[in-house]
Amino acid sequence: VQLQASGGGLVQPGDSLRLSCAASGRTFSRSVMAWFRQGPGKEREFVAALAWNSLSRDYTNSVKGRFTISRDNAKNTVYLQMNSLKPEDTAVYYCAADSREYKYDYQNRLLRQYDYWGNGTQVTVSS
Repeated sequence: VQLQASGGGLVQPGDSLRLSCAASGRTFSRSVMAWFRQGPGKEREFVAALAWNSLSRDYTNSVKGRFTISRDNAKNTVYLQMNSLKPEDTAVYYCAADSREYKYDYQNRLLRQYDYWGNGTQVTVSS
């Protein structure tokens, strides 16, 4: 099983980026998928999570109203649209997938809930 993240880059404050994470090796169409990030000198932190049917989603407070998580189950892919980027959004962004099916709860914010992790993609926001 592999999760391949892409779409990072160097942008200016206020710009937008769209991250993608394509899964292969098994389907996650019945599982929660999420994004985390790790800034310089910081621990990895929760960014957003999305239920298998896209009806339930969760965001960390600092990205609410600016970031949108979405998925295409036919493509086994999860996305993170990031608008109005700020320097504090600078981090390596990781996608993650839960191996369990039909499980969505407050623990979606915890790293330990996820069994599969993608490679990181660097997002740098700087003027």
